[in-house]
Amino acid sequence: MSLPDFPPAFYPVAVFAILITGVAKGGFAAGSGGLAVPLMSMFIAPAEAAGIMLPILCAMDLFGVHAYRGRWSGAHLRALLPGAILGIGAGALAFGALSANAVRLVIGGIAILFSLNRWFRLSERIAARLAREARPPGRVAGVAWGAASGFTSTLAHAGGPPFAVYMLPQKLDKTTLVATSVVFFLVVNYVKLVPYHFLGQLNVGNLTAALLFAPLAPLGIWMGVWLHRKVSEAVFYQIAYGILFATGVKLVWDALAN
Repeated sequence: MSLPDFPPAFYPVAVFAILITGVAKGGFAAGSGGLAVPLMSMFIAPAEAAGIMLPILCAMDLFGVHAYRGRWSGAHLRALLPGAILGIGAGALAFGALSANAVRLVIGGIAILFSLNRWFRLSERIAARLAREARPPGRVAGVAWGAASGFTSTLAHAGGPPFAVYMLPQKLDKTTLVATSVVFFLVVNYVKLVPYHFLGQLNVGNLTAALLFAPLAPLGIWMGVWLHRKVSEAVFYQIAYGILFATGVKLVWDALAN
């Protein structure tokens, strides 16, 4: 089993990206998990980057579900997941219909919006406005935001902001919110295995690369737990989202220039 023919610079960037994702899954800088695919897409096709990351994410999700077993909200999952399935289907169609440069443009745009969302707290502002209403967002809103989360998750494994817009106004306790997030993204990631397979994103080369990087998954999660206790999250966020924004700008530039 030979390694894929990726540029040498891809490997250190992939190591960094996967560790950052593990750190996010470990409970530190929870929004930074969308960094991996945009970073890796600077060196390889976006579909390959997403295909490499998906099995690693699926493995990471198992740790989270075990840690929060039985603490999630089934009612909110039932509201979100039907829309998420639709969003995954739309994301798969985008991967299949668009050229590599077009997908790179979309992923670059997602990375920029992801960064701006963090800096200006856009999803939190929307969620706060919804929370001021007499009733929290209902099932229809759950389908809509679940679809948005499924779509962005399929393209760039970056489904967090739409999920947050729906879930934060529900005013659940922190443990229930985190546990529901863990189960939601476990289901989303495992469902994504189906379209990724039919799109050829889980080919031998991508799976070989995922296997090569797999030991970084528990290491990244352990780092997240350690950093949660030792390091200012604000500093980490500034660095991570600065990198993500610059990466998004470069992807958009490269897509438009070619």
